[in-house]
Amino acid sequence: MTQVAWGTPTARGVVAAAVLGSGMTLLDGTVVNVALRTMGTDLDASLAQLQWITNGYFLSLASLILLGGALGDRLGRRRVFVVGTVWFAAAALLCALAPTAGVLVAARVLQGVGGALLTPGSLAMIQGAFRVEDRGRAIGAWAGLGGVATVLGPLVGGVLVDHASWRWIFLINLPLAALTVWLALRWVPETRDPGAHGRFDVHGAVLATFALAGTTWALTDAGGPTTWLAVAVGAVAAVAFVVVERRSSAPMVPLGMFAERTFSAANAMTLLVYAAIGAVLFFLVLQLQTVGGYDALQAGLATLPITACMLLLSSRAGALAERIGPRVPMTVGPLVMAVGTAWLVVVGRDVVWWRDVAPGLTVLGLGLALTATPLTAAVMAAAPDELTGIASGVNNAVARAGSLLAVAALPMAVGLSGDDYRDPIVFDASYDAALMICAALLVLGGLVSWITIPHRLRPEPA
Repeated sequence: MTQVAWGTPTARGVVAAAVLGSGMTLLDGTVVNVALRTMGTDLDASLAQLQWITNGYFLSLASLILLGGALGDRLGRRRVFVVGTVWFAAAALLCALAPTAGVLVAARVLQGVGGALLTPGSLAMIQGAFRVEDRGRAIGAWAGLGGVATVLGPLVGGVLVDHASWRWIFLINLPLAALTVWLALRWVPETRDPGAHGRFDVHGAVLATFALAGTTWALTDAGGPTTWLAVAVGAVAAVAFVVVERRSSAPMVPLGMFAERTFSAANAMTLLVYAAIGAVLFFLVLQLQTVGGYDALQAGLATLPITACMLLLSSRAGALAERIGPRVPMTVGPLVMAVGTAWLVVVGRDVVWWRDVAPGLTVLGLGLALTATPLTAAVMAAAPDELTGIASGVNNAVARAGSLLAVAALPMAVGLSGDDYRDPIVFDASYDAALMICAALLVLGGLVSWITIPHRLRPEPA
């Protein structure tokens, strides 16, 4: 197969398809945040149900994304990407039609399955299609534009909730999915791992799902009658997952990948950073609406500084990391994000956007732009080319698991339950503690990078 050169029509088509596909999954991870309060009122949902509307999606996405990467490596990355995109759109339609909170949670779980099929393929298609010398630039474009999709979620959600219905935040996926499939079939060359063989690791996928589900349920239901049962299920499944992966002739996750220090360190840092980001967006948007009196559109517009930083600076951060190596950007970026997160503690009842919200979000966006591209490049450079689908799947799974666990654990940790998300006094009292915990996670992520990430990545093979 002739590899793609940067700047050609095929290159633009590959990047566009990859960005649109992964962008949908990122968008649906954050777009619901501004709609949660409206969903809760419309469907008479509790705080735990609202958490599961978010976490049900992240659960299936995080636990099955590894299998999605392996399927792409074996069956063809473009093929699995297209199937995942169609599945994702069909599940989004079910979400839009959901009559109850329980049905919406189930549809969100199905939507996460589609996301698990298409997400690892989006990056693996770039890695497999582009020439070695052009991969860094292509990955930078993918990471930057994908980051924009993440932070555009609250804005898009606000517009649709206030001027149409929360159900439209899911219906918007249908035309996006159609365009993504057309671009993929038109421009993306098929790639796969020629050495992939053996049976698919279904046992590993099932155990990963139970491990995450048990842990998430235990965190969400902390103190409830099923907490210890969920803890036991999660712990046993996690141990069994490691045992099965070690013994399998064709594991979903080749554990030997984690012997590479850079790969393990970058994924540890990913867990910390994306746990903090997911929780910050979850709490901030609810704080602006419940305590600050913002409507959904105003809460979405308030997050624009992050979007601007990602759009303007991600490619520059990638170029900087190529010159000086990943350690400094991956250390300074989380520390800058921690400063921005701590700054957002001032958001309260008498919130003024330009004074209380914009400065903190701008600093947070600067740190995120500085971190995202070097982090992605470090993960992919640390993995063999024939395992790019699995490497992408692992990193995406870690990022989603971080958000999943943070959104599950933090509300209970700061004293929120039941209908507390509707009570301005109770929610405001817990908001500050939640954001300071997020700032601490980001500081820890920066320290992990400084201690473990090398100054230079291993050279690409000739």
